[in-house]
Amino acid sequence: METLRDHWNTTSPNDLSARASSPTGSERRKLSFNPVGGWAPDVAHEEPVAAFEVSKIKRIAQVAVACVYCLFAAGVVFGYAAIKPVLIEQGVYAERCTPKEIEEGVWVCYEQELRLNLMFTVAAVSTNVCALPVGTILDRYGPRVAGIIGCFLLAIGSALLAFAWDAREKFDLWIPGYFFLALGGPFIFISSFQLSNTFPKHSGTILALLTGAFDTSSAVFLVYRIIFQSTGGSFDTKRFFLIYLAVPVLILIAQIFLMPSNSYKTVGELVQQAEDPSDSDSDLDISDEQRALLRQERRESVVSEITELLGSKGAEEQQAQQQQVEATSGVWGALHGKPAIKQILTPWFILIALFTIVQMTRINYFVATIRTQYSYLVGPGQAENINAFFDIALPLGGVIAVPFIGLVLDHTSTVFTLALLVTIATAIGVLGVIPNTASAYGNIILFVIYRPLYYTAVSDYSAKVFGFATFGKVYGLIICLAGLFNFSAQGLDALTHHAFNNDPIPVNIILLSAAFVVGVLLVGYVWYQSRHIERDDLEEEAEEARETLMPGADIDNTTREHGHQTYGTA
Repeated sequence: METLRDHWNTTSPNDLSARASSPTGSERRKLSFNPVGGWAPDVAHEEPVAAFEVSKIKRIAQVAVACVYCLFAAGVVFGYAAIKPVLIEQGVYAERCTPKEIEEGVWVCYEQELRLNLMFTVAAVSTNVCALPVGTILDRYGPRVAGIIGCFLLAIGSALLAFAWDAREKFDLWIPGYFFLALGGPFIFISSFQLSNTFPKHSGTILALLTGAFDTSSAVFLVYRIIFQSTGGSFDTKRFFLIYLAVPVLILIAQIFLMPSNSYKTVGELVQQAEDPSDSDSDLDISDEQRALLRQERRESVVSEITELLGSKGAEEQQAQQQQVEATSGVWGALHGKPAIKQILTPWFILIALFTIVQMTRINYFVATIRTQYSYLVGPGQAENINAFFDIALPLGGVIAVPFIGLVLDHTSTVFTLALLVTIATAIGVLGVIPNTASAYGNIILFVIYRPLYYTAVSDYSAKVFGFATFGKVYGLIICLAGLFNFSAQGLDALTHHAFNNDPIPVNIILLSAAFVVGVLLVGYVWYQSRHIERDDLEEEAEEARETLMPGADIDNTTREHGHQTYGTA
């Protein structure tokens, strides 16, 4: 078995010069989060650093600290279902209630709930749209700058929410505060992705830890609600958010003194560094022979460091595993190499965008209205218990599901993954309109598993179909469009209240039907195209086999027009 060290040590200078003239693996495969890419003027980008240039202890500390601060800051706004009862009990927007609603003693009145749900809608939209500037800043200025921006956004949001109750008669600070809190999350979370390259052998585990921290961060508001209720409401939102200000302060300290200012190099960039070591300025005053010896010594040193970093797994085995993943997907490379503008005009983009819009609207609408929906379906008492179960299951489900998501995406076809998404989404929709507690708990269990699978599958689809070169633009546009359509949740609230007398079943059936139709169209189209791709690949392999020369074949006959007809003749 050829190891990485053997592969580099048997590479001749001619091989290196030949590779220099073509794109390297990192150039072809590096995933960029910059959604504007070539549409923006060129600026000086931050040069990435090799992991072996940083001590192992420091890299471990960086990963550990990133997991901790993502746990407290990356996705706290998605714990809205947990903090919503606190806001209602504290009387936020209670002045919007009518005298009749106050007399009836309803848990939350209509105008009050609309305003509260608008908080979460704005947060959900801004989180998705924010992916556009985050990617650009991260690619141009590095993870430290992006992280520091996230700290200031979190601090602004926390300060506004802390004083929102005191300023309620003059200003509405609840929505702006939650908005800034939502903006800070993506800057903190996305800037941490590059830490998976600190230990390339364990990159999957590191990404799983970061993703798990993001999912679990929604439990921050759950913990606060428990404290609020146990203190009889004395630990109000002002105290909580003033204490929470310590989170962005501590993250800022970590960004300045511990976290890397530049991203870590990917595996492809490390390989490129080993194959093409650069000369230092001191090498200019020595002979060519001495320069060659120094270059060889540097190369061997770099190869040794990188081999230790990546492990001893054979280069051929690593390549074979990647090729197996590509072949299994069935759609790999469908639109690779095409301009982004042409990609977004194809059914590949239109159908996944529509599917994402519908599913993201369903997910965020459910998070915002779960207690209200089940108050109508099973009664207020049971709805409170269901809401409490959901608050625990949402972060826990994400953590449990993350390890299995990679197995599904790497070992099954894209058609199977999409069909699984449509099946689970349909089951969730059906359970969501059945008015009993068993269906409610079943609905929640499926929902908390489906949510991380859905988000990961959409990004996986985008990378496999559209390619890494345009990933930032295409995936960013999908998420941005889906986020903007989340404003339709306000209309769904109004429709439920006015047209259906607070009955959530009709709206849920509408969303279920739309998701099912779009999902079936998406799965059908991808299946049809995957069959074409498979057939084209077989025809290409057959053509290559026909054109292969057998020993003793007449080169003149095989290279003339229709020469393949004399294949193998003397």
